[in-house]
Amino acid sequence: MTIVEATPAHIEPWSRMRAQLWPEDSTQSHARDIQATYLAGDPDRIALIGLDEDFGAKGFAEATVRHDYVEGCGTSPVAFVEGIFVAPEVRVRGLGRYLVLAVESWGRARGCRELASDALIDNQASHAFHEATGFEETLRVVYFRKLI
Repeated sequence: MTIVEATPAHIEPWSRMRAQLWPEDSTQSHARDIQATYLAGDPDRIALIGLDEDFGAKGFAEATVRHDYVEGCGTSPVAFVEGIFVAPEVRVRGLGRYLVLAVESWGRARGCRELASDALIDNQASHAFHEATGFEETLRVVYFRKLI
């Protein structure tokens, strides 16, 4: 597996993988978001693509540098994994770990001393992945709302 920084050539497979991770939005909506956010040249954002031996996109990681307070962290700025996905057919082969290591390196180069992420409270697979790649749980939060 090879990790590369995402380019416009990756939009199509990347948006399909995003739609698997975040199915509430269409592939087309994800493609527009990719162009507006990760391919817009913001130095505080990066997207990495995991390629198989045939150079097919099999995973991605999107990360930002957050300069505001990040729950559970004690420093600023903090590198933050906004999303990470590995295609089911290549899971448990190390691609997710390589993506996390690449984000760590990117964050360190930007002066970050911590890498943070989050997952929905009931997403046990994501919790296990985070733990397996060296994250430690810092806190749990339940958000509430009330229409007024």
